[in-house]
Amino acid sequence: MQASRSPLPANSALYFGKVVHKRLRPFEHVFSYRVFSLYLDLDDLAACGRRLRCLSHNRWNLFSFHDRDHGPRDGQPLRPWIDARLEEAGIDLAGGPVRLLCYPRLLGYVFNPLSIWFCHHADGSLRALLYEVSNTFGESHSYLLPVEAAQRGGGPVLQSAEKRFYVSPFIGMASRYDFRLTVPGDKLAVAIRQEVPEGGQLLARQSGRRRDLSDRNLLRAFFAYPLMTVKIIAAIHWEALRLWRKGARVEPRPQAPQQQVTLVGPATPAAAE
Repeated sequence: MQASRSPLPANSALYFGKVVHKRLRPFEHVFSYRVFSLYLDLDDLAACGRRLRCLSHNRWNLFSFHDRDHGPRDGQPLRPWIDARLEEAGIDLAGGPVRLLCYPRLLGYVFNPLSIWFCHHADGSLRALLYEVSNTFGESHSYLLPVEAAQRGGGPVLQSAEKRFYVSPFIGMASRYDFRLTVPGDKLAVAIRQEVPEGGQLLARQSGRRRDLSDRNLLRAFFAYPLMTVKIIAAIHWEALRLWRKGARVEPRPQAPQQQVTLVGPATPAAAE
């Protein structure tokens, strides 16, 4: 008699939803696209790869998650890497979980403009967030921000970071990110407002609803969001062309920071509207 598969870890999930970008100045420009995201507990990666037929860990599949797509991007295990970065920032999770919100590889291809690492203490409280940003030039950089005690009660987390890494060719380096998000539950809600000296320039939002991480829901995502990862990179370039035709000015691209992670101390942020 064939043994039944073990139940899947409940800490990992899928989110079906959409991303909206709204440029606020010097002219308005709005676009949106439908997306689905993985929400993976780093301690569940091996188990998910074993128990799911449609999702593999570090192997090609319909969907896959590769360690080399995140963190140091050299294929090393991600949990020791993030623990080391947290230790450098003086943050001790006492073995608590780290969960990563990102897009999967689809038929071997992925581009993640933003991945978010939710770092929890063993008592369940959120202690830090790492915002991992990638640009279309093959570069990436991360911002590690501690979560202050006053914001660990389950409500929205408000944080800010000065821009250190070139992303959009139409937004200069003299800008600040204001983050507003909650720990993913039944719903996903992430908002990022980018401020330049003249005022708000860009508002990006991602929303979604939670679904169990199962082969059935992965297949549903494959047909509901066909070739999603390819469409994301295509949409970025198409919208860049539209902005250029509207008169957006191209900003010079500096060298990427030599360090992988910018550590950001506690600060009082402006809320992302």
